[in-house]
Amino acid sequence: MVTHVRIAATGVSPLAVAGTFGLLAAFLSLTAFLAARNVLGDVPAVKALGVGPFPAAVAVVAGALDLPSALAIGVALLLDGAAIHYLYGESPRLSAYITLIHVVVTILLGTVLFGLLILLGTLPG
Repeated sequence: MVTHVRIAATGVSPLAVAGTFGLLAAFLSLTAFLAARNVLGDVPAVKALGVGPFPAAVAVVAGALDLPSALAIGVALLLDGAAIHYLYGESPRLSAYITLIHVVVTILLGTVLFGLLILLGTLPG
């Protein structure tokens, strides 16, 4: 069965999409490193660089294809957990725990950074 996929026609340039993907992947790699370091102790930062692009790609594709958020979050969490499991070589249970910590760290750091951005936007002058 062939279904038609509707791509959101917003007139966004490919450079903007690539920049969004790159910044989101870098942010998610940073938070993956913080989560793994919190759970496992001293870990190489290079491994976290392989974690961030997967959920970032899901976010960009879900936004471009106008997919449901619940589906995108579920797929992003599964890919995040699989990447953590593969790259760090931990048990599935510990990988799930690192993924949970990654979600928490991402939400907390994202909220703080977004709040700072809002505050900077309200500066007088």
